[in-house]
Amino acid sequence: MKICKTKDYNDMSRKAANLISAQIIMKPNCVLGLATGSSPIGAYKQLIEWYNKGDLDFSEVTSVNLDEYRGLTHDNDQSYYYFMQENLFKHVNIDASRTFVPDGTIEDAQEACSAYNEIIRSVGGIDLQLLGLGRNGHIGFNEPADTFEKETHCVNLTQSTIDANARFFASREEVPTQAYTMGIKNIMSAKKILVVASGEDKADAVQKSFFGPITPHVPGSVLQLHPDVVLVADEAALSKCSL
Repeated sequence: MKICKTKDYNDMSRKAANLISAQIIMKPNCVLGLATGSSPIGAYKQLIEWYNKGDLDFSEVTSVNLDEYRGLTHDNDQSYYYFMQENLFKHVNIDASRTFVPDGTIEDAQEACSAYNEIIRSVGGIDLQLLGLGRNGHIGFNEPADTFEKETHCVNLTQSTIDANARFFASREEVPTQAYTMGIKNIMSAKKILVVASGEDKADAVQKSFFGPITPHVPGSVLQLHPDVVLVADEAALSKCSL
């Protein structure tokens, strides 16, 4: 594991974008595993800026997203499909037919998860997986549990995750309580993993995930077993780590 300590969120975002852009330049037809949430937005903005300058070409890139809320339609402004359109896809020349997000509108969870696992297999696996880190150590929507879930599955969101998401919805009743998410096996099968973390509120999760015991009660701790992980985190997020 490599740790890149940055000054702040903007510095973290630029360094993360550098790693993503390097992957695209080295392998133009790469498969990127992408994440949503506040952590990667800055990196996406930087990638868009470089694209607009002519430094990046997304035309051969394939993307597969980590997760999606169960029950939200694509046009819902809190769906992760909508998030990706607004924060990256519609600003670059990526082929829409090669951008994949779990389909939250499929009511049958087994059908939805099997279909997404097949998509991941069909694109040949993930070259670079981008991850944020939840305050409780979750990656994707793999919440603390007694076991590691292997592949795409339907998860009941924990109260802490629901509470964290509530600010994005008009009322608490609208906050989804379930999501479809890649499993730990899907994530760990990526050739390279890039984790971004910023802020003091992520310090406990970073310390437990990268310097604590490996346990499904801290899902991010499994990343210690991956042969090629880069953690890009700012000083606040690393404040509880002995480096």
